[in-house]
Amino acid sequence: MTKSSIVGVAPSEDDRRRPRAVPNGNRTGAKGTSTSERILDAALASFATRGYDASSLDGLADGLEIRKQTILYWFPSKEVLLEAVIDRSAIELSAALEESLATAGPGWSRVESVVRSVFRLAARRPELLGLVREMGRLGTPAATRLVTALDPLVRRASEFLEAEMDAGHMRRHEPRLLLLAIYSTVIGMVTEVEVLRAFGEEPTARSLVRRRNEILELLRSALVTEPS
Repeated sequence: MTKSSIVGVAPSEDDRRRPRAVPNGNRTGAKGTSTSERILDAALASFATRGYDASSLDGLADGLEIRKQTILYWFPSKEVLLEAVIDRSAIELSAALEESLATAGPGWSRVESVVRSVFRLAARRPELLGLVREMGRLGTPAATRLVTALDPLVRRASEFLEAEMDAGHMRRHEPRLLLLAIYSTVIGMVTEVEVLRAFGEEPTARSLVRRRNEILELLRSALVTEPS
């Protein structure tokens, strides 16, 4: 990621010497991860778990063992940092969903593929879905930025659902309202998993599969028309 602007005090000599990394290529602490990527990773984790309001640049700097001015060199304010986290997370979320759709068959299998992809993210990258939940709590403009970034995917999903309804494969609903209902149901179920984590109960692979299957059964019964 490139700097959006340069303000405040420049990074320390140690920070300048850190090798740059291809965006989204390395996770926090990996060899070769750039300072900006480390900041984005730490901010994502904090915003998703502690919440945006409870996160501070001072706390992020302490956790990363860098100066606050180094964060401000890359991201001039906490608000700009949030925008960068949203933009990068939207790209990662879109890529994960697009990958799942690339191998999905027609009809119901596409809905099933997306739900399975979301649950894989819940197990592998829970902070991404935690950020989605936090954006819903924050409301505008943060939620609007995330929705706008994901809008191309949402439009494609709406067109798919409308085509399935026109073909008689799914019950007639307003496509965007249907997407909202699916989103609320899936994110609600994933949030339940995160609540368990917050209370120190780590969900097992079996419990995640059970929840995923329950939601798939619910959605299939609500959406798919039975052949006459």
